[in-house]
Amino acid sequence: MKWACALVATAAVIGGLGGSSAEAAPTCTISTTSVNFGTYDVFASSATDSTGTVTITCNGAAHNIVVTLSTGASGAYNPRTMTGGGETLSYNLYRDAARTSIWGDGTGGTSTYTDANPPNNTTIPITVYGRVPAGQDVSAGGYSDTVSAVINF
Repeated sequence: MKWACALVATAAVIGGLGGSSAEAAPTCTISTTSVNFGTYDVFASSATDSTGTVTITCNGAAHNIVVTLSTGASGAYNPRTMTGGGETLSYNLYRDAARTSIWGDGTGGTSTYTDANPPNNTTIPITVYGRVPAGQDVSAGGYSDTVSAVINF
């Protein structure tokens, strides 16, 4: 079976313009590549891991950015779930390669990506670490979920 978590990027402006009317408001862009878990073996004794990327670029006055990920269709951060053929598969997305810090919105023990003042005109790739726990007895088929990545600045 194949499954993937699609990351969808959106941007949000929090706050107002810079300190003077001559200053341009900061701008940021965000894009993503999906976390594609490939083929899952229901008999494997180890988890299936994969990565994706959230890429940001910011310009303008000094600003703090925060990148959050939504719960996806499951409505919960732990676990997130992918669906296919009426069945669900548990998985999660993490900030760290050890897959111990769940990437969410900063609530309920989740973490966010923050940068107090990213360099102007610099593309910053941020790795999203994904994991599907072993031992899930599900039918063959495609499974997916859509998670929104949001940049607040």
